[in-house]
Order: sequence, then C-alpha cells, then structure tokens
Amino acid sequence: MSSIKEQEAISRLMAFYQEWDNGNKAARSRIMNSFIALNRGKTGPELEQEFSQGGSLFLARLTTWLRLSYLFGTCLSEILQSVAIFLSAANGNRFMFEFVEVGGILTLLEILGLKHLKEEHKKESLKLLQILANAGRNYKELICESYGVRAIAECLAKSKLEETQEQAQVLLDSLAHGNPKYQNQAYKGLIALLPCASPKAQQLALQTLRIVQAIVNTAHPSIVDPLLGVLRSMHLEIQYEAIQLIKELIHTEVRPALLKGLVARLRPSQKESTKPRPQILDDSTVPQLTEPLPIFMQQAACAKAIGMLARESMELCEELIQLRVVHNLLFVMGNKDHTESQRQASLAVEYFVLSFSSVAEQVRKAIGENLFQMLMDNAEMLYMKMDTVQADILTSNQVNIPKVKEVTD
Repeated sequence: MSSIKEQEAISRLMAFYQEWDNGNKAARSRIMNSFIALNRGKTGPELEQEFSQGGSLFLARLTTWLRLSYLFGTCLSEILQSVAIFLSAANGNRFMFEFVEVGGILTLLEILGLKHLKEEHKKESLKLLQILANAGRNYKELICESYGVRAIAECLAKSKLEETQEQAQVLLDSLAHGNPKYQNQAYKGLIALLPCASPKAQQLALQTLRIVQAIVNTAHPSIVDPLLGVLRSMHLEIQYEAIQLIKELIHTEVRPALLKGLVARLRPSQKESTKPRPQILDDSTVPQLTEPLPIFMQQAACAKAIGMLARESMELCEELIQLRVVHNLLFVMGNKDHTESQRQASLAVEYFVLSFSSVAEQVRKAIGENLFQMLMDNAEMLYMKMDTVQADILTSNQVNIPKVKEVTD
C-alpha cells in the first residue's frame, strides 16, 4: 500500500517539475505564488515531505532561474521569496549549503549593485543575506570574502528607500558580530559611509558604529576626519549621533586627534571659507552669509561637543585649554552670522571661566570688564545683547592660557 502511495507522490512531483520546466513566465509565476502561499514558515523536513524528499530539486530550479534572469528582473520578487522559504526553514541547513554552492551569495550581492532593479528586489536580497549571516560564522565569512561589505555599504548609501537602508544596516551590524576575521572590514565599511550624500545612511552608519566600536575595541585613526565632517550636517539628528559617538571615542586612542580636530574646526580655514556657495545664499531676499552655512553648523556642533566633553572631567578641560580652545570659542562668539554657534560657544566659554581662575582672568583681560560681565550674567543670551564693536573684540582676541588653575570656591 505504501508503495502505491509513494508512486503516486513521485508521479505528482514529476508532473510538477514537468509543468515548471515547460512553463512560460506566467506559469512559473503562478507556481511560485502558490508555493509561497502554502509553504511560508514550514520547516526543512516539512518542505521535504511536501516534495517527497525532492525539495532540493525545486530549489535548484529556482536558483538556476535566478542566475539566468536576475539581470532582467524577471519574476525576481517571487523567486527571492520562494528561495527565502527554503533558506529560513528550521532544520534546513542543507538548503543553505546547496544555495551557496551554486553561487547564491554572489548573485544576491550583484543584485544590490544593479541600478535598474527595483528597491524591493534589493530589500529581498538583503533579507536573504541576513538569513545566511545569522546562520553562523562560516556564512558571514563567505559574504565578506565575496566583497559583501562593500556591496552592502554602497547599497545603503545609494538606496532611495529607508526600509532598504535599514535592512542594509542590520546586515552590516550582523557581519560585525561573531565574525572576528572580518569585523574590522565591517567597521571600516561603516566609516566609509560617513561622507556619503544620504542623511539617512549617515545616521544609520553612526548608530551602528557606536555598537561596532565596542566590538572592535580599538578605534581606527581614519574615523576622525569623516566623523568631524559629519558635524556640518543640517540634520540635527545626525549631529546628535555624531556627538554621542565622539563622547565614546574620547576614551580611546584617537582622543588627541579628536580634541585637536574639534578645536581646529571652530575656526574654518581659508580654503573652506572660499568654497562656492549655493546660489540661494546670494539671493537678495535672504540674509547674506560670509561663510557657507555648513561651516556655521559645524562650528555650533563643535562648540556643543566641546562643552559636553569639558563637563566630563577636569583632565579633558585642561587638554582642551592647552589646544587654545578658549581663543577659538571667543572667535565663534563674535560671529554675528550664526546665532546658534554663538550661543553654544558662549556656554562653553562660561564653563571654562567658572572652572579655572586663570581662564577667567585671561578672558576678562582680553574682552574687557563690561563684556566679561555680560557673559557671566547670561551667557546663553549674550549674542543678542552685544554690539558690533564687542563682536570685533571677540573675533580678534589673543587669549593664550599656558597654565590653568582650577577654581577652588
């Protein structure tokens, strides 16, 4: 009796494969949609039972058609969703091995780089790569060895859909965990994303870097310049993430470079100041700015970061003062073109003055008793009260504090 049932099952399976092999695009699409609807969430043994122990034959047909048609996007969503059922099946490790053996990882990574394919195709490919990465270290290494980090990072940077970008972020984060051989590759890939043009990609990269930094332990020197460059962003959420990462990196070996970079960026170089500005900034109906707006945003963010770091420890305060931070902060305070940078710089200077008697003495001498008293009365609103002459005094200050003495009161 069992033999008759087995023969019937085999006959049905052969008829199924014959329908697939002889079917056109519409027929195969119908077959896959039916397969997806009936088999989502099934385990490996259940899928084998469904195909009379011949599930691998259908997976092989799917992967073959995937490799032949992915360049044209033919039924690509259905193929990827069908493959996902096999790869995500519990106790279906054999399916993963078979998919990888025929070059499945390379195909998925190539899909990420094809401009003409839809975002949903790239999103599905990222999900499949996540399934593989979550299956163990060996698969993570195979993805990285296939130049996967670069392909995933480029997809994150260039994608127009936030959901696709978030899937890429999850995958990069996964490749950095439990993957000691290539965790630094994932770390550097995230750093490479910081200068990209997509604000969402920058935000996601910064969030992931904060997690991955704890894994790699050692901060790479190449992170300093792109991280400080992100402070030019017009998006406050990106500035927030950048400052939070700076606060964590300040306890690593890049601390000297970070402090020096923050102080230096309070005063833009001549090269930065003369960069071409957007045409809208020259419109007669809007206020004229003497420097590009991103520079002002960077000054405000640097002043804010410096104030936060100074409050962490007296040691950091002293290091910043030795870098002439007060001199540069006073310069920013006199910049009448951007009130937020003035406000943040005033608050930072106030903290240094209240913390060190020698700083208070030198600042009073440099800016005069009247302006100094205005600073101490209300640092946050100082920018609204000072006149042009006082602003010039601040921008031309020559404060230099070689030694600091902490206020004991």
